[in-house]
Amino acid sequence: MVSEIRNGMSAAQLVGTAWTKSSYSGALGNCVEVSALAGGDVAVRNSRFPDGPALVYTRAEISAFLAGAKDGEFDDLVR
Repeated sequence: MVSEIRNGMSAAQLVGTAWTKSSYSGALGNCVEVSALAGGDVAVRNSRFPDGPALVYTRAEISAFLAGAKDGEFDDLVR
């Protein structure tokens, strides 16, 4: 068990974390994975580098991002 969960820590240190990947991701690992953490925060990692850094966000931050994504605010990034 990790004593302190911090932004940018190795995702490999989040032992026992259940990562979820979108059904929209491709078979080549081109995906972002998320995991709910015990304290209520949400960890995000790049599936191509599963032991790389995990970015840790509050539920409010994730909620705001998802609302913006659903509204199309980031569509210009993939055009």
